[in-house]
Amino acid sequence: MSLQQPLFQTIEPDEPSNALNGSINSGIAGQERKPVVLTPTNTQNAATSSGSADLESGLGAILKQSSHPMALFFLYFFRIAAIAVYILCGLFTDNYVLSTVLVAVLLAMDFWNCRNVAGRTLVGLRYWNQVDEDGESYWVFESRDASRPANPIDSKMFWIALYTFPVLWALLLFISLLKFNISFLPIVGLAVVFNITNVIGFTYADRDAKQRWASSVAANGWGAGFGGLGGQVVGSLVTNSIGRVFR
Repeated sequence: MSLQQPLFQTIEPDEPSNALNGSINSGIAGQERKPVVLTPTNTQNAATSSGSADLESGLGAILKQSSHPMALFFLYFFRIAAIAVYILCGLFTDNYVLSTVLVAVLLAMDFWNCRNVAGRTLVGLRYWNQVDEDGESYWVFESRDASRPANPIDSKMFWIALYTFPVLWALLLFISLLKFNISFLPIVGLAVVFNITNVIGFTYADRDAKQRWASSVAANGWGAGFGGLGGQVVGSLVTNSIGRVFR
């Protein structure tokens, strides 16, 4: 190669290649890509189905996490049924006696179930009023061992039901007074009395359980840690301070 010969004439061209046709699988014979058809979906139906699924999963998750699902179910069933019958009874019947009896029966069943079944199984609390031989009446509270705490879901749902439904009945009582619906005032007043009684009973039972737990901790833990007279003094101080909090 001489120096006077141009450089581009000394470079041999590449071998010609097959032209690209824009298909990735063009080298594979007999294969063709099928067209993809996009069909629109009904977003409204999808949203409705997802919402109902979320609702079912929420209620189902609460019952699955509960240690006593039947007690939790009937706690809300009797309370919701009593309010539903009271509000909707006028749409199905004009019989005042039948409506009043149904609401009263549901309220009585809810009162008994909440005090003797739901409170004992869901939060480990129970209360009753007892009369001694001298004719004096006093409250008796029972609670489960502090070493066996209640299920968090059961405890949360129980206290929500205990404090929410008295507010609803009080609101219905206020509405009855505004509408001068005197005929239904006795049954609404009975509902308020039943619900407030359970609120007071379980609130004091819970405070009594916490005070006894504080007393046992002060007597065992602090007494064993300090020993002798010093342990008793510290234990009494802790018991009194915690007792003032829950009093």
